[in-house]
Amino acid sequence: MIHVQGLTKRYGDKLALDNVSFDVQLGEVLGLLGLNGAGKSTAMNILTGYIGATSGTVTIDGHDIIREPLEAKRVIGYLPERLAFYGDMRVREFLEFVCDLKSLKEGRAEHIADICDRVGIANVTNRMIRNLSKGYRQRLGFAQALVGDPKALILDEPTAGLDPAQIIEIRSLIQEIGQTRAVMISSHILSEIQEVCTRVVVLHEGRVLADDTPENLGRAARAAHRVIALVQGEPEQVQSALSQVPRLKQVKVLAQEEPGAYEYVIEGAQQQDIRADVFRALARADLPLLGTRGKETSLEQIFLRVVGEPGVDNTQRRS
Repeated sequence: MIHVQGLTKRYGDKLALDNVSFDVQLGEVLGLLGLNGAGKSTAMNILTGYIGATSGTVTIDGHDIIREPLEAKRVIGYLPERLAFYGDMRVREFLEFVCDLKSLKEGRAEHIADICDRVGIANVTNRMIRNLSKGYRQRLGFAQALVGDPKALILDEPTAGLDPAQIIEIRSLIQEIGQTRAVMISSHILSEIQEVCTRVVVLHEGRVLADDTPENLGRAARAAHRVIALVQGEPEQVQSALSQVPRLKQVKVLAQEEPGAYEYVIEGAQQQDIRADVFRALARADLPLLGTRGKETSLEQIFLRVVGEPGVDNTQRRS
């Protein structure tokens, strides 16, 4: 649906995007992550036709955004980070205006009523836009992006200015819409990306460093050199047995989880998988290993790990 190939953008001597490529298919919600200056806004501006690329191509539903801009933009719904409205218009008048821009004529009244109900602005359709709160303006921005039932939605900070209840509603709406459309989200709220996105692309200094599902990225980032284990036996016995593990860094008792059994954090040297050695050391000492778990990896930890090691080839591609 959305196909980005070899996208490069220069502003004079500054390279904002460097050979960026990714796809977004129908039924996917892709999260675009990156530090300030990573190239997110530049990428979204090119995808929506606001600016051109130095090289590379963007096609939306088979239409090149530069060669066929009208055809491509007809299937795009865009929520920019900085919303711009005609303050003297009423909410319904503005949505009628957007319908005119998208040449939507048949079933217009029903379409607008449905959108307003879905984003929670049905009770303010007769109010002047200038009198709306920031939260309602954000919802109106989402509403105009949905006009015409676009196949592709590009959302820049979609929940900015909303209260917690509204955020939950909009996230649920994004997940619902994402089942049948290609959705791309840029957000600084990593928990939001983790909750609603089926894929994540990490941009750093204009390059794609990671492109995969949050689950696969978490699996790749999970530390095999760190094990959380529940072991039956006295801590002194466990400490003594684990001292035989090669390249052991530390063993820390977390808590007594049940009678005679304690939970430990067992950590070895970086990049060294110690799980098998831990199992063997405990078995030799006749200390039952009752359970293990990996340290849970949040999207924030994954993101910092990826961008924090720019010299390493961290790119994760989908097969």
